[in-house]
Amino acid sequence: MGFLLIAFVWLLFSAAQQVAAAPYAAMVIDARTGEVLHSRNADTRLHPASLTKMMTLYIAFEAVRNGEITLDTPVRITKKASSEPPSKLGLRTGQTIAFRYLIRAAAVKSANDAATAIGIAISGSEAAFARRMTRTAKAMGMSRTTFKNAHGLTESGHLSTARDMTTLGRHLLYDYPQYYNLFSRQSTHAGIKTVPNTNRRLLAAYKGADGIKTGYTRAAGFNLVASAKRKDERVIATVFGGKSGASRNAKVAELLDMGFRRAPSRAPIRKPARPAYAGNAGLGVSVAGLSGAPKTSLRPVLRPVAGTVQVASVAETAAKNGDRIQNGIAAAIAAATDGTPRPAARPEDLVLASTDPAPEPEQEVVTRLSTSGGHLWGVNVGRYTTRYEAEKVLLKTALSEMTTLEGTLRKVNQSTRGFEATFQGMTREQADLACRRLQARNVTCFMIGPS
Repeated sequence: MGFLLIAFVWLLFSAAQQVAAAPYAAMVIDARTGEVLHSRNADTRLHPASLTKMMTLYIAFEAVRNGEITLDTPVRITKKASSEPPSKLGLRTGQTIAFRYLIRAAAVKSANDAATAIGIAISGSEAAFARRMTRTAKAMGMSRTTFKNAHGLTESGHLSTARDMTTLGRHLLYDYPQYYNLFSRQSTHAGIKTVPNTNRRLLAAYKGADGIKTGYTRAAGFNLVASAKRKDERVIATVFGGKSGASRNAKVAELLDMGFRRAPSRAPIRKPARPAYAGNAGLGVSVAGLSGAPKTSLRPVLRPVAGTVQVASVAETAAKNGDRIQNGIAAAIAAATDGTPRPAARPEDLVLASTDPAPEPEQEVVTRLSTSGGHLWGVNVGRYTTRYEAEKVLLKTALSEMTTLEGTLRKVNQSTRGFEATFQGMTREQADLACRRLQARNVTCFMIGPS
């Protein structure tokens, strides 16, 4: 017994020494401009641990945006995914779960089984997904990062830097703002259970903190990429090699404070350029501009369900409604799918139009709401002089009133009087409740009936 006790104490001491020995690195930037406010060992290649999942999630958002998969696609769990070590959601081999719940589990719980399932669902294997992760990192300018898996557990060659992970955090913030609220949730329902946020202590303790991702392995130590916003200022801080969760959080808070002291009170927002979409590189698929019908479908084949629409019908609807999409692109999509019916996308699966003043046509998705279930009502939250202003108000309103507006379609309708910001696809009762809740917060709102 004495020998076992000594061995146990030695193992604890050894583990503590390894954590303490994890190299330290840090980076602080002004998120608005990308200006570096502080750095230490920022370009040293280290183990990122679960910070890796930021890239897994980035590609998940990218895949939804480009029609490779939807948030409601049922994903069958493989033995590889279910056998990942904790932290995990508890997925079982052979079960199916909606893609959205895998995203929630990976973002909030930092579930390794969910991260692996995401990678396999998108790329067919974790190895192929890791190669895509690395390609995307290079396209972002993360020049010293190489991924070998989707979850971040220690593996030879799986390395990144504080600078690269800070860059990735900034891209998550600006490239996919419609999903960013995931990282600030104290907990979330992940399909089979409610899971707590691994970053909840910092979120609760630091004023303005709203993300992004924690990480820990013995080789990496305690890592964290954190973002916080105060008035018009936003700072992102990254720490590698913390000695404990508490000391890491204290260090990140110190770095965020430093960032807010050094950042100017006002600065222009210079969003990073979205990396080129290369998700299908090596598959013989022509994506850029949809210049021709791809030989390989970008969308997993889904079983037809009630309320499906033909892609050709979508193109006709777009032409009638005057939505901004080129006839050539609509025709190419119709030809590419060869008229195969597909389920209509749920409104939250749509990609929000860019918040940049200059619109990006390739980000638009044209859809048609189902007329089933009486979801023919909507609400109008104001008329604005530019499309950008209307889209900005829609995003802000959707995030502030998620309870009643979840599942609605955000749409800007242009008229001779300006740009109308609307939420569509609601029942009369839902529209009435949403308007009453918005008006209680002094938000302009009136109901729109079936036309």
